[in-house]
Amino acid sequence: MRKFSVNVNGTRYEVEVEEIDAKTAAQAPKAEPVKAAPAGAGTEVRSPMPGNILQVNVNPGDTVKEGQQLMILEAMKMENEILAPCAGKITSIGVAKGSSVESGALLCTIA
Repeated sequence: MRKFSVNVNGTRYEVEVEEIDAKTAAQAPKAEPVKAAPAGAGTEVRSPMPGNILQVNVNPGDTVKEGQQLMILEAMKMENEILAPCAGKITSIGVAKGSSVESGALLCTIA
């Protein structure tokens, strides 16, 4: 076993990974192929924490670049930028300026 420290969205996790040899790997069951998302589904952008939407900087149909600011979320008296996780076209927006959102709420979808 080997230990690794992994950072996922600002949260640090310590994981252990078992090393296997080629013979063991050949005997292991094969993973199922990943199914593609249905057409038009796109990438969902969700709220990382509860808060209020101060600003919405995009509209449906807008083309965005990865890392582009989509919205500003106020949480605990701090303004947090919601950035595009990928490049694409905004297909839907699930919030408006002044909306109160919970953690995990759908903010928008990028296809």
